[in-house]
Amino acid sequence: MKIFIDTADIDEIREAQQWGIVDGVTTNPSLIKKAVEKMKAIGKTMEMEEYIAEICRAVDGPVSLEVKGITAPELVREAELLYHKFNPVNHNVVIKIPVNTALRKDDEPFEGIKAIRALSEKDIPVNTTLVMTPTQALLAAKAGAAYVSPFLGRIDDYLRNRLGIDYGKMDFFDSTITRIMEERERKARDDYREMAEVDHSDDGIYDGIELVESILRVYRAYAMKTKVIAASVRNARQVRRVAEMGVDIATIPFVVIKEMVSHYKTEEGMRKFTEDVVEEYRQLFEDTGRQQ
Repeated sequence: MKIFIDTADIDEIREAQQWGIVDGVTTNPSLIKKAVEKMKAIGKTMEMEEYIAEICRAVDGPVSLEVKGITAPELVREAELLYHKFNPVNHNVVIKIPVNTALRKDDEPFEGIKAIRALSEKDIPVNTTLVMTPTQALLAAKAGAAYVSPFLGRIDDYLRNRLGIDYGKMDFFDSTITRIMEERERKARDDYREMAEVDHSDDGIYDGIELVESILRVYRAYAMKTKVIAASVRNARQVRRVAEMGVDIATIPFVVIKEMVSHYKTEEGMRKFTEDVVEEYRQLFEDTGRQQ
């Protein structure tokens, strides 16, 4: 599994690069806004073009940059602008296109799909974003997307909000409990219609991890080449679960990558090992250092 860091903060990107485990970067307008606000808070100005170029230079793997348009012609024009401006920096730019750019229910829903098709025909790689269903992922793959990004954390948020569950942003959502609740409620109903009304899923998907798993099953069934990026990851447990099912990539916030490497017993073990170093063993390293 490849790891992309989900940030536009150049300091975080550089530090993560030093760890030697980062394969790419994903950005979006919200992350760019956060980076701009951080720079302003410390009294620095940001030339946006140079800042994005610096992100591209900092990473040898793919860097996803997002457009801001709504219609297919806008999306394609903006994608070409970003790609031709920044891809020459390090030949690693991927364009993020929303799978559906509709702002309201009655808006045209296929602008994103049309843009993906047009860009794939121009050999501009696309990372399809805001994917919330397996069927959206299927359409994006058929349109020629290089990547799809199912937002598993946002699906968890949506389902918890529907259930009125209090949660912190980084909390793990255990959907097995939801299934038990649903089963108990159905047993209390008398007929099929009443039982069918008890549904705590999102069209059969009970959490964000299950969304990723469903997309992987569809793609593998038809040998689709589109890579799946587990996005909107909120904690290390989610990373473990999507890694177990063989997801191609996870795009992970800086703080979650730190969580992945941390454990109380590891820290305890380091304290114990450090305390147990005897003088004779310590001297071995000091003597070797002097010889060099």
